[in-house]
Amino acid sequence: MTNDIMKVLITEEQIERRVKELGRELSDKFEGSEPLFIGVLKGSFIFMADLIRNVSLKCSMDFMAVSSYGNGTTTSGAVKINKDLNEDIAGRHVIIVEDILDSGVTLTYLCGYLQNRKPESITLVTLLDKPARRKAPIKADYVGFEVPDEFVVGYGLDFAEKYRNLPFVGVLKPEIYSDCEE
Repeated sequence: MTNDIMKVLITEEQIERRVKELGRELSDKFEGSEPLFIGVLKGSFIFMADLIRNVSLKCSMDFMAVSSYGNGTTTSGAVKINKDLNEDIAGRHVIIVEDILDSGVTLTYLCGYLQNRKPESITLVTLLDKPARRKAPIKADYVGFEVPDEFVVGYGLDFAEKYRNLPFVGVLKPEIYSDCEE
């Protein structure tokens, strides 16, 4: 599996340090409240598990499954909610946890969708930000790392449901995904 990686972009140690920092920052911002962390499946699950363990707040969590990619490498532009929330978010501080902010299409849709449920606030936390690919006017409130316009996998990020279990973020060799590009 690691033979498919062209280069390691962010090491396991760098991720661990930054996730701890993000946990402290969120703990400070939401001190005295009980926010709801919403993980966007499947990519965010590893990041969210590590993040929430570094937050010193009473909090709860839920998950949504939202897609716009399928097995390709670029967004289709059509956002589909495959799993909705189990929790009521009205009047709650909501923290959306995402693996990567890429085109912004999915997260723009998701933020609007959740805003209609009248939360107290919505905060967007993303492990990775890839601004070169942005198609929608959205910015994360908290970013782990900014990454270049390369196809990245690992630490929850996948290609065709593979590579999520890598402990680092790496750039996938183009020959691995070249048949799937649109």
